[in-house]
Amino acid sequence: MFHMGWFLGDGFGIHPWSPTNGDGPWTGTNHLDWMKPDIHVDMAKSLERAGFDYILIEDTSMVEDSYNNSAETSLRRGFMAPKNDPLPLVPLMTQQTKHIGIIPTVSTIQYPPFLAARAFTTLDHLTEGRVGMNVVTSVTDRVAQNFGYERHLEHDERYEMAMEWIDVVKALQNSWEDGAVIADPYSGVYADHTKVNPIEFVGKFFKCRGPLNTIPGPQREVPVCSAGSSEPGRVLAANYDDTQIAIVKDAAAAKAYREDIRARAAAAGRNPDHIKVLFIATPTIAATDAEAHAAYEAAQAFRKTDKAIEYNLWNMSYTSGGRIDFGAIDPDTKVSDIDLSKQNGEYTSIAGLFEGREDETLREVVASSFQVKDMGLVGSPSTIADKMGEIMEEAGGDGFLFYLPTTRMNLAMISDGLAPELRRRGLIREEYTGSTLRENLRAF
Repeated sequence: MFHMGWFLGDGFGIHPWSPTNGDGPWTGTNHLDWMKPDIHVDMAKSLERAGFDYILIEDTSMVEDSYNNSAETSLRRGFMAPKNDPLPLVPLMTQQTKHIGIIPTVSTIQYPPFLAARAFTTLDHLTEGRVGMNVVTSVTDRVAQNFGYERHLEHDERYEMAMEWIDVVKALQNSWEDGAVIADPYSGVYADHTKVNPIEFVGKFFKCRGPLNTIPGPQREVPVCSAGSSEPGRVLAANYDDTQIAIVKDAAAAKAYREDIRARAAAAGRNPDHIKVLFIATPTIAATDAEAHAAYEAAQAFRKTDKAIEYNLWNMSYTSGGRIDFGAIDPDTKVSDIDLSKQNGEYTSIAGLFEGREDETLREVVASSFQVKDMGLVGSPSTIADKMGEIMEEAGGDGFLFYLPTTRMNLAMISDGLAPELRRRGLIREEYTGSTLRENLRAF
C-alpha cells in the first residue's frame, strides 16, 4: 500500500483562478467563495473518504511583483494573492472529520520558534493529534521584507537557519517531561515544576529560554514536512522530516530520490521507514481514457497560449526568489545566454526547468515546460490506478501528493472514482488504523 496527500496550493487550489481556464471564464464558484468555510470542509470530508493521509496547505506571505517589476500580473490574474493564513483552517477542517491530517505551512522567517511551537502544540490539542507543519524557508525578498529583513538570506544559509529553528521548536515541545502534569483536584496540584524545564537555547540564528507555556499535545513533537530537493533540503528532510514532498518526472527518478533520502536518514541514525516521501503529480482523470487524453491534449495546447506562457514566466520569476525578471528577457534569448546564477530561490526547481535545454530559447522552454509533472497519470480511474501501482512498485513507495484544482468535481473524481479503484487493487488503506497523523503515516 502507499500513502496519499493533497496539495492545496496557489493557482491549483481553492483560488479565484485556475491555470486551465486562463483569465476566464472561471468554472464553479471558487472565485466567489474560495475564502469561505464550506469548500474547505467539503474537501476534508471527501479526501478522508478517499483514505488520504493529509492535506498540505501551501502559503506565501506577500504580493509578488518581480515579474515585469510590477504586481499587475499577480493581482490581475490572482497569482499567489489573495491568500488567507492557513493556520485557522486547521481546526475548521478537522472539526468535521475524524482521521485525515492537516499540514499548514509555516515559514522559519515569519514565525519565531516559540510562537510556532506554541501555535502548533495548541493545534495538536485542538485536532487531537492530526496536525503537521510544513516547514519552509520562504523564497523571495518580498516575503523577507514583510518580516523585517532588507533582503532574504542566501539559499544554503536559509536551510541552516531552518534546521536550527526545528531544533528550538522540538526542544520547546519537549520542555515538559512525561509525568509533569499531575492535575490532581484533591491536592490542588496541576504540575510538578521540577519536570518543566527551560531549554536555554543559544544558536547562530535564535535564542530562546523556554519552557513552553502549554502542555505537550497528543503527538508531543508535531510531525515535520518539507519540500526542498537541493542538497541542504535533503539534509533537512533526512534529519527531521516525517514526510517529504518531491517533484520527479518518472518512477525511476522517484526510486533514486527515495533511496537517497532513506540512505541519508539511516546515516543520521534515524529509521528510514519514519520518512514518507510523497511525489507530487498532476493527473488528468476523466470517466474514460479517451476523455482524459482529450483533456490532456487540450491542456498541452493551452500551455502554448500567451496566457499560459505569461504564467510560466511569472512563476519562473517568483521561483528564482524574485532575483530574475523573466518578463524583462527577450523570449528569443537562448537559455545559455541567461544568467541563472543570480537566483536565490528554489534552486532545484529552476534547474529542472532549464537543465539540458541550454540551446533552446526562453520562448521554447516556457511553451513546453511545467514545474509539476503528471508522471504519466492520464486516463480513467481504472487506468490511473494501474499506473500508480506500477510507479510505486518500481519506486518502492511511499506515495503521491496530488496537485489539482480544488473543485468539487475533481474531489468527487478522486474520492468516488479513483479511490475505489485503488482500494480494489489493495493499494490504499481501507480504513484508518491510527488516531494521529504520525501513526497513520507509520501504519505501512
